[in-house]
Amino acid sequence: MPASRLSRTPLPGIGYRYDLTTREQRQLSVVAHRDGGRTLSAYRADDPDACDLSLKLTSGEAAYLIDALTPSHHSPNLLHTTDLGLVAERIEIPGGSVWNGRLLGETKMRTETGASIVAVLRRADAIPSPTPDFRLAGGDTVIVIGTREGVDAAATILGRE
Repeated sequence: MPASRLSRTPLPGIGYRYDLTTREQRQLSVVAHRDGGRTLSAYRADDPDACDLSLKLTSGEAAYLIDALTPSHHSPNLLHTTDLGLVAERIEIPGGSVWNGRLLGETKMRTETGASIVAVLRRADAIPSPTPDFRLAGGDTVIVIGTREGVDAAATILGRE
């Protein structure tokens, strides 16, 4: 049987769409909305372009589903950001961004939004706790944590081209 495949497509202003082809060649997709909600869709086996099921989940329902799918991740030290009113999100810096080659401190992210950049993903590397003198690059993915409003404001700042 062929292996399963997952692809990710950015949906500007919405979030990301994840498409999964299972090893049984069934098609599933999840649209991860920026507000934390999810739309889960399953497609017919005989026609992968025909949606058989579509469910809209709130961020809380999505968190419950994640817990059900990965129960082994529970730990007494694990913080559930939704319980604290915080969200964590990946934000990609476009190649043509004004931040390409500039210092992280120049974004004034925490001052302007109250959100914090806790890590940067660059190619196959993860840079935890980048300092203000860290130089950003187009194509970087930053991990931002803060309130929903703060993370949205951070995405607006980082998305500038």
